[in-house]
Amino acid sequence: MWHAVGMAKGPTPREIARGENIARIKELALSQLAESGAGALSLRAIARELNLVSSAIYRYYASRDELITALIVDAYDDLGALLEEAVGTTRGPRRRWLDTCRAMRAWALGAPHRFALVYGSAIPGYAAPADTIAPAGRVVRAFCGAASDAVLVADSRPLGRRLGTQLDVSADALGLDVDRDTMLALTAAFARVVGLLTLELNGHFVGGFEPADDLFDALVEREADLLGLATSR
Repeated sequence: MWHAVGMAKGPTPREIARGENIARIKELALSQLAESGAGALSLRAIARELNLVSSAIYRYYASRDELITALIVDAYDDLGALLEEAVGTTRGPRRRWLDTCRAMRAWALGAPHRFALVYGSAIPGYAAPADTIAPAGRVVRAFCGAASDAVLVADSRPLGRRLGTQLDVSADALGLDVDRDTMLALTAAFARVVGLLTLELNGHFVGGFEPADDLFDALVEREADLLGLATSR
């Protein structure tokens, strides 16, 4: 007798409805972030928008912090995927580096509230759980991986034992086969690019470098020089 043993089943109507509600909750939460920041995120307000009783939303997220964590993981994953694409579609380490930096800026300018969520000020009363570590590392891995195979550190300096160990652990966690000096240089470059974007998004270049396109390109070119990345032909 023919039967359907082992055939894959699709999602149930209840599962589909749940997925749609989760997507809508996240959409409304991102709107709140854009308007008033993560500190003001309110599950009750989202429930009202969805025409749910306030207690019903806790079937999806047990707390505000759980929802914030989900938004943080989504942001890291989206940015990480974008940077991985930039790394994988360009040739030459310098070109990979520049395209990766520009991809990060394009994402940040397109969704400044999401950039602020992951790289902005600490959210009052919120402590990021371990769930966010791997997604955050994905972004750093893609960013550093754009140039890690071609960095030429001009000078080496003595490093303390603690910092040296931290650099080793970081490189290992990111899957980067680099020495301590290179890991330090990549970390510095990442910090400076994130800092540059933070200044731009917070309006610190208004009245001076506006738009900041040329400034950004000049500074990431300078970073490429500091990393010793050869000019692409």
